[in-house]
Amino acid sequence: MKNKERSIWLIVTIVLAAALTFSLMSPGSSLQLSSQKNNDYLIRLGRLFDIIEQNFVEDVSPETLYEGAAKGMFESLDDPYSVYLTADDMEDFSDTTTGSFGGVGMFISKQSGKRPEITADSPFRDRYFDFVEVISPIEGSPAYRAGISAGDFIIEIDGESAEGLSTDEVADRLRGEPGTEVSYKIRRLGNIEREITVKREVIEVPTVKYAMIDDETAYLKIVRWTPYTEESVKEAVTFFEKAGYSYLVVDVRGNPGGLLSSVVDTADLFLDDGMIVSTKNRDQIKIEEFKATRRTDVDESIPVILLIDRGSASASEILAGALKDNERAYLVGETSFGKGSVQQISGFGNGGFKLTTSRYYTPSGINIDHIGIEPQKKIKEEELSDDELLSLEKLIENNYIPLFVAKFPDAGESRIYDFIEELKADGIDLEDRLLRRLIRAEINRTENDPPIFDLDYDIVLQYAVDLFESGGYKDLDIFR
Repeated sequence: MKNKERSIWLIVTIVLAAALTFSLMSPGSSLQLSSQKNNDYLIRLGRLFDIIEQNFVEDVSPETLYEGAAKGMFESLDDPYSVYLTADDMEDFSDTTTGSFGGVGMFISKQSGKRPEITADSPFRDRYFDFVEVISPIEGSPAYRAGISAGDFIIEIDGESAEGLSTDEVADRLRGEPGTEVSYKIRRLGNIEREITVKREVIEVPTVKYAMIDDETAYLKIVRWTPYTEESVKEAVTFFEKAGYSYLVVDVRGNPGGLLSSVVDTADLFLDDGMIVSTKNRDQIKIEEFKATRRTDVDESIPVILLIDRGSASASEILAGALKDNERAYLVGETSFGKGSVQQISGFGNGGFKLTTSRYYTPSGINIDHIGIEPQKKIKEEELSDDELLSLEKLIENNYIPLFVAKFPDAGESRIYDFIEELKADGIDLEDRLLRRLIRAEINRTENDPPIFDLDYDIVLQYAVDLFESGGYKDLDIFR
């Protein structure tokens, strides 16, 4: 009788889960849960539950079987953003969206879709399709100070392969009590491999950073989309107005996304009319439209340049698409990450789930999933030759720059020049500018409060500032 009751409750639970899932995905759809086909599958699940519970060689709890079945259903969707969440997972997710959590400090994702066939000539990202990728490290975090970069792939955690692990599984293994250590190995373009051991910390996720670059040009870096982003942006704009700004650079490079409501409210600060973003379900039926109101905070007379890169994802791409398509900002940098799906987070039982329920579309009607948003002006660091990549690999493997910065934290121009000459004598064949940029980046990583911007070595920011200072922005159609 007891086992029969368990089977009944399992079937009831699965039916309710299915009903809730489909109601989220297709509001108003006429799903026939009573169909014979659905009933057959649900009955089979109940029988499997009984067979395992009664005959498995070891005792197994109904909760374990239920969570395994729930996880399996979401994994079968082959979507890295749709997952079953345990009670602990739900708590962790709440931490990351509200701005504080414990761990190493990086945002990660995983490629979705059909696994590509791997050959000797396959692109770097294709070869690591089964591994989790770093979208961006959080400034000031252990991962940031250790030199983790966007585009790195995590291939091992504490000596165990990370192949096949989901983003949530990787995140769970990287998190832990502050002060405890975790080791992980990354691989980056050029077949550069590093093993890193860091101590976990309480990670405080900043929302925005801002400063005046000069008397007229304001700089706003949006780090993360949380419930506090809109208010923080408004505070920044008030600061810029008091400083008498004439131009604005908005930087969402390395921003992996966050709350949809946050980016919609923030985009509304720049737009007085027009579409911000719309979402459609699997039947291509438009579910929601988010349009601008007339409550702009950034005056329309202020020209805006938006900086994006491959670490700009999800909500950051919504802002980029909204400002680009509404001709409110000129985009500069690299093509963005390409995450164009929307997830519904719901509590369910003791845990919950995250389910992709729709895709979002820019005001021009484009879904950028797996494609990204193209800037009007593409600027990126020049790609290194094979010989230069070997030099960079040697530079990283031997830890030359971190050791130099640790020994000479206040090194002046003369000492840096001597160090670069020493590197070249040791066979490091890289341009002086690149070496200086790497040294500057390492110095910034060692600081708990790194500079908000680096105009000396940031060529994308340099271009934006020069465009304003020279008056060249006036020749662009968007600012006429």
